[in-house]
Amino acid sequence: MNAPIPHALDAIASDVIADALHLHIALGPGLLESVYTVLLQKKLTERGYEVEREKPIPVTFEGVHFDMGFRADLIINDCFIVELKSVEKLAPVHSKQLLTYLRLTDTRLGLLINFGEELLKDGIKRVAN
Repeated sequence: MNAPIPHALDAIASDVIADALHLHIALGPGLLESVYTVLLQKKLTERGYEVEREKPIPVTFEGVHFDMGFRADLIINDCFIVELKSVEKLAPVHSKQLLTYLRLTDTRLGLLINFGEELLKDGIKRVAN
């Protein structure tokens, strides 16, 4: 992945949070993760971002290659990962999962967003590599 300017990452994070809040206020919690993913991709694309949804990410370890080690929910401008959930509460493993994705893609910053929270602000976590 690309090495973006830190303030550019902050701008992306702010826009993602703003659009996620807008969606959560309009739709509320409890929908499928896929609904929030598609709609958030649409909102961010309208802002001019290049957004890839459910992008397969290859992983190689000790000579063993997996074409799809994981799927990133959203990758923005090839430098920022957003992992979405729609669960009652985030578990510690969710942050660890995003950190693993950041490390495997050599990406500096991502957001973990849980649309299942009553107040979305309680379900947003910034994860840095």
